[in-house]
Amino acid sequence: MAKKQAPKVDLKDLQVQLQRQFTNLDTKDPSLWPPLPRYLLCIFLAVGVAVALWFAKLTDYEMELETERATEVTLRQDYQTKLQKAVSLDLLKKQREQIQQYVIQLEKQLPSKAEMAALLSDINQAGLGRSLQFELFRPGQVVVREYYAELPIAVRVTGKYHDMGAFAADIAHLSRIVTLNDISIGVPTKDKDKLGGNLSMDATARTFRYLDGEEVQAQRKAAAGATK
Repeated sequence: MAKKQAPKVDLKDLQVQLQRQFTNLDTKDPSLWPPLPRYLLCIFLAVGVAVALWFAKLTDYEMELETERATEVTLRQDYQTKLQKAVSLDLLKKQREQIQQYVIQLEKQLPSKAEMAALLSDINQAGLGRSLQFELFRPGQVVVREYYAELPIAVRVTGKYHDMGAFAADIAHLSRIVTLNDISIGVPTKDKDKLGGNLSMDATARTFRYLDGEEVQAQRKAAAGATK
């Protein structure tokens, strides 16, 4: 029994048929195209849409990635700032303690209102101890500041130049804060004081004291009234 032979495919004829399907295509109405061009157009459109969607999704991913990167940078900066604050916290505490100790030492150098009489006596004794004669020792009006009170004292003494210098040094070494201001040295006006080369020194001694409870309250009331 003879075997059936497979039909031969005419490739040239097949090529001609395919070319005919792509000839004279109406671009305005693809629905009239032969099957093969229509299928290829559908595949092309599907691939184009898929690529467009993929690029759109990729753009969204890139934007999200940039946002996350910016968030990471912000968090790193915030972390560094908080880390620096944590490291410097101990240093700030030590500085605060040092300032508090310094303030306490200054307060110890400021007498109270009740101790002012003893301080004035110390100033007078400092001059007498250097053989100076007080021609004037007149406390002035107390000037109340925000945290302390200031008492100016008009002073005039006569004596030797070196004794005046030693008196100024003694004033500077008192346990309380006392300053000599507006110093003027000249020839005494009295004839008896001119003998022996004596000189006359005029100065304003300023001493300070801390405010008592009543004065602090008065200062607070005055400050509150000024802010209204």
